[in-house]
Amino acid sequence: MPGAGVKILNKRIRSVNSTKQITKAMKMVAAAKLNRSQGKMLAARPYSQKLTKLVEHLSGSADGGSPLFEVREVKRRLFVVVTSDKGLCGSYNMNLIKLAQKAIDASVAEGVETEILSVGKKAGDYFAKRDYTMFERHDDYNGEATAQRGQQVGGAVVDTFLAGTFDEVRLVYAQFVSMMTQQPVDQLVLPIAPDSVEKADDEDEEVANLDYIWEPGQAELFEVLLPLYLRNRVFMTLMEAFTSEHAARMTSMTAATDNAGELIDALTLQRNRERQAAITAELLDIVGGANAL
Repeated sequence: MPGAGVKILNKRIRSVNSTKQITKAMKMVAAAKLNRSQGKMLAARPYSQKLTKLVEHLSGSADGGSPLFEVREVKRRLFVVVTSDKGLCGSYNMNLIKLAQKAIDASVAEGVETEILSVGKKAGDYFAKRDYTMFERHDDYNGEATAQRGQQVGGAVVDTFLAGTFDEVRLVYAQFVSMMTQQPVDQLVLPIAPDSVEKADDEDEEVANLDYIWEPGQAELFEVLLPLYLRNRVFMTLMEAFTSEHAARMTSMTAATDNAGELIDALTLQRNRERQAAITAELLDIVGGANAL
């Protein structure tokens, strides 16, 4: 009969195996969501990049054509922090929150009134519990970016800046680099900075130096183009952040599944050794009894 140690090990093996099945299922779900989100993000990137270049080039030739270009003395600043609604994605949320908290604390130390617009339950809960000033919370996106959600967040950002509620708006989110790498970044959104353009090659530099003919005019063109650009930028931010979230969760669940498999192998080996030791002890008892007779 197996000893008490073997029974305990069998119970642990069954428990770890159940956990392994759960993490494997979660990995497959995260992989499916990642594939869908990454496909949308990669399809939207060329449009977003061209629109960004166009706006940056036009802003370099603008003569104050829009209040969205207005650089003010920063008395109130808004941070838009994008995290996940759920956990089990490794250090993804904590890396973002650490970067955001450092930037927010530095802003407060400068004497600037600082508020937070959180996208994702993790950021909202973290900062609300620590008595940071919350402007808005969006806890129901569930890792899925849509044009409506991008317009909801982007509209709030633009409206508050135009109304003078905030003098500067910054975005903190995870930029998708690869399946294994998600880079937390802190970027300026408003005001739109003309000098933020990066000249990648001679062709881009030549385009940037073109003299534009404005029809019907700067104000009319920017009135239509800039809100579109900002909504698209916020939408792409959500796409990048949620794709990074799914990649981090898939990587985390893959590691958890592999670790569970290694633990099962180690427990199985330990169980077999204890079982063999118990059998050997019983055989010794039988042989010893036979010799005594």
